[in-house]
Amino acid sequence: MGEVVGAAILAHVPTVMLPKETRLELNDGKEISLVPGFEKFRKDVMEKLDYDTVIVLDSHWATTVEFVITSHDHREGKYTAEELPRGMSQIPYSFKGDPELAESVVKYDEKNGTWITPISDPYLPIMYATVNLWDYLGKGLDKRWVSVSVCQTATTEDFLRAGRALGEAIRDSDRKVLLLASGALSHTFYKLRDLRKHEASDPIHIFSPEARAADEERIEWFKAGDHKRVLETMPEFLKFKPEANFSHYLTMAGAIGEEANTSKGEMYSDYENSVGTGQVHIYFPKPEGGFPQPKDMVLSRD
Repeated sequence: MGEVVGAAILAHVPTVMLPKETRLELNDGKEISLVPGFEKFRKDVMEKLDYDTVIVLDSHWATTVEFVITSHDHREGKYTAEELPRGMSQIPYSFKGDPELAESVVKYDEKNGTWITPISDPYLPIMYATVNLWDYLGKGLDKRWVSVSVCQTATTEDFLRAGRALGEAIRDSDRKVLLLASGALSHTFYKLRDLRKHEASDPIHIFSPEARAADEERIEWFKAGDHKRVLETMPEFLKFKPEANFSHYLTMAGAIGEEANTSKGEMYSDYENSVGTGQVHIYFPKPEGGFPQPKDMVLSRD
């Protein structure tokens, strides 16, 4: 029987890939906490936890008529970001995939009222929400890495359903899986002519006081293990445009029991700004007795 052995919300902002001197210049001479946070997370979790496969819930990979999960044996290449090639250019990546686990997910999608397709096309693009995490956390560790897309036509319920299907596939496998929800909290950028005034990490630069308050409220709920309240208040949080409709967290939540999950979040960074958006690293260790199982039920397609 497989299981999720750990889960996390991790920031992937382009700033983390800039040279240190550039990061310091942008942040009033101080290091952004996301970088030492990654370094500590690697030492504490990636290098110590017993796991076979990392699944990245990639908030930058948008699909339209279905969720997609990568099913390659191996992925290798160099990545230059279309969004910010100045800061993310020719980043090498090379890691094993997990085709067996990825292909098994389709056995659980229709019963959960969703659609997930495994794709192993060697020309399938890769996104920096995956590459940046692998560069800090996966390089040199020889683990399997898989990415799951965001379906841009999906709703909160759809993200949860995809997570349930993923969780069932993990449960019925022999894999120990680490789930990484790669994305931000509130996610509104400043306009171009104002943006450079707000590059420092201090949360005073978050796009609005209301967005900051919403983020900080949810961080406290995460720290308390109150996932139920996070899920119940999604309509309110959507007003502050969480990245990709918070799909990365919601899909993760669907895989680990949703409101039944009470794993308390451990902070691996400060809550920080990135040109208006809310960024943080939070780790949810496996609770005693394991994460709750996903809701295993046949749901309607409404």
